[in-house]
Amino acid sequence: MKEIENELYAAGFEFVAGVDEAGRGPLAGPVCAAAVILPKDAVIEGVNDSKKLSAKKRDMLFDEIRNVAIAYAIEFVYPDVIDDINIRQATALAMHNAVENLKQKADFIIIDGNDNIPYDTSYRYVIKGDAKSQTIAAASILAKVSRDRLMEELDEKYPEYGFKKHKGYGTKVHMEAIQKYGVTEVHRKSFMTAKVLGREV
Repeated sequence: MKEIENELYAAGFEFVAGVDEAGRGPLAGPVCAAAVILPKDAVIEGVNDSKKLSAKKRDMLFDEIRNVAIAYAIEFVYPDVIDDINIRQATALAMHNAVENLKQKADFIIIDGNDNIPYDTSYRYVIKGDAKSQTIAAASILAKVSRDRLMEELDEKYPEYGFKKHKGYGTKVHMEAIQKYGVTEVHRKSFMTAKVLGREV
């Protein structure tokens, strides 16, 4: 999980930031991105792709990553912006904002995925990076836990939609709730297809 980082350290880079997102696909809630810079010698036991970890394990690692990190930043982009600029651009915006808000400037950025949206700093996209890089995996955990906690807060405001359980994803229960109660301000209007709404758009 440190092969990419060690290669970059050997090339002379000192502050390698990993970047990942959570919540690209849901019907409701923001997309969240995190950027994190870890010390060169950091080995955080159990860090892996956030989707492969239990919620309890993610919560434990969330605190450990923040305590160990040289710097980290977590950024949200909300549904109104997602609807305005599309989810790809909104995800890129969240990622760029996270990088820009690191208290320690990165000298190299490794980003999960295979996009080609550029950064001002030297960078590399890594396909399935959250399973290959400890730093990207750490960012994945920060983003996932942060977004999940926000969706749990939204569940208190909109209990009939079940956000606490499905975190805004298009489950059968969620789509049935949309069909029964309608679309809220936290739903992504651009994601509202005939299938989701149960009627023609």
